[in-house]
Amino acid sequence: MKVILAGYNVDSTVIEELKKGSPERGGVTPETLSASYARISRDPRSVDELRALARAEVERAQKSNRTIIFKMGHHSVAEHAVFNFDIIGMSRFAIEEVERFRLCSYTEKSQRYIKLKDDFVIPEEVKKAGKEEIFLKVIREQNDMYQRLYEKLKPYFYDKYSDLAQDRKKHSILDGWAKEDSRYIVSLATEGQLGMTLNARNLEFMIRRFSSRQLAELREFNKKIYTLAKEVAPSIILFTDPNDFDGKTYQEIEERVRIEDSIEKKSPESVCLVDLTPDADTKLVAALIHSVTKKSYKDCMEHAKGLGIKGKESVVRTAFKNMEFYDAVLREFEYIDLTFDLIVSAACFAQLKRHRMATLTAQKYDPSLHVMVPPSVKAVGAKEDFLGIIEKTNKVYKDLSQSMKLGAEYVLTNAHRRRVLMKMNAREFYHFSRLREDATAQWEIRKLANEMSEKAKKAMPLTFMLIGGKDRYPEIYKSVFGRLPKLQPPLI
Repeated sequence: MKVILAGYNVDSTVIEELKKGSPERGGVTPETLSASYARISRDPRSVDELRALARAEVERAQKSNRTIIFKMGHHSVAEHAVFNFDIIGMSRFAIEEVERFRLCSYTEKSQRYIKLKDDFVIPEEVKKAGKEEIFLKVIREQNDMYQRLYEKLKPYFYDKYSDLAQDRKKHSILDGWAKEDSRYIVSLATEGQLGMTLNARNLEFMIRRFSSRQLAELREFNKKIYTLAKEVAPSIILFTDPNDFDGKTYQEIEERVRIEDSIEKKSPESVCLVDLTPDADTKLVAALIHSVTKKSYKDCMEHAKGLGIKGKESVVRTAFKNMEFYDAVLREFEYIDLTFDLIVSAACFAQLKRHRMATLTAQKYDPSLHVMVPPSVKAVGAKEDFLGIIEKTNKVYKDLSQSMKLGAEYVLTNAHRRRVLMKMNAREFYHFSRLREDATAQWEIRKLANEMSEKAKKAMPLTFMLIGGKDRYPEIYKSVFGRLPKLQPPLI
């Protein structure tokens, strides 16, 4: 066996410096990797030879890519070309749209850890509607409130957790809590930044999807990433034109159903388990049996049904027995599904959308769902001022909505809420719970995850025998097996 490191991400500045100090060459493109790997299936030569050939004949490699992707339809070869983008000065609202593409990697500036300044985007839609003055006025009031909240919340957390305050190493935690609760009052127009990594196939999909969007900020972003990618790899970014499927489908569905929105008279339930795999515990046991026998799934299901509750529990316990806190549950758990109807704030949604292996669809932000006011804001006596800013925000949002087809949501805050529909299989749900129910998780998503876990465990107790946050894993494990697991989660 021979294994060769064929390439890896290199900072573009380093690439340019290397090019300056070497003879002119045309092989500095990820297209050559796509072209050479595409030949593996039909060319007997070794892969390293194919790569050398592609580097030596870049134009031929590009032509090969176009033929394989366009004429033959083998888009997978484009996945071998990987791009990294710095995205700076994009609004939180637009970042939500970018991060809907789930087969990409993102690391985003966190409003939980970084103190915000007065940086925000003024949407082109607001300018064209002649509403810039009222937009700026309320955004600046929100940002002023953020600064006032931070100054109140910082001493509040230091006083409430005086034991942590005695340790200077813990000060960043207390300071972070003040920042994360203060941010609930800032708008979705607030500037952020992120690093994005994606392969060429997903980049092409993103460009094509955004080319049909009407929001000015997304169109500007789309133009920039397309120009940059096309310059480096023209042969693997091909299908980028706007189309009716991306541009009109949701609008036409909305016109077709024409359901009047009703105003909730009472506070709606924030967590509803609306759909799940029937007889989930039995189906999980059947899937586990299927993996270790040569029986058909139908026979495995019949066998699982005949085991009785104790027999099923024994099989599931065996599936968990050797699991440590960092282990994912077995893949058979993916046959079990749960769907939740949730109402979450923008602050919470920013974390929820990170779970890209789940299926997550969201409605528009809806001021009629009220807002999430952090408990700490109430504790320092700032609730009335907080809601005063929210009331002003809602009035401006209503004004903008009447004047603009798109973009009114920019003025809404992290406290404003929306409905989302989230489907996860049981394996993904374990990951979600371990991360979001952990003691280090942000309070709102921790509360949400806890409510979701309680409903899931009630519906399928065997499947979710070990559900819970990473910090509680030893305790939960011991309650099931009567002993601690071998390894303990690290203390942070």
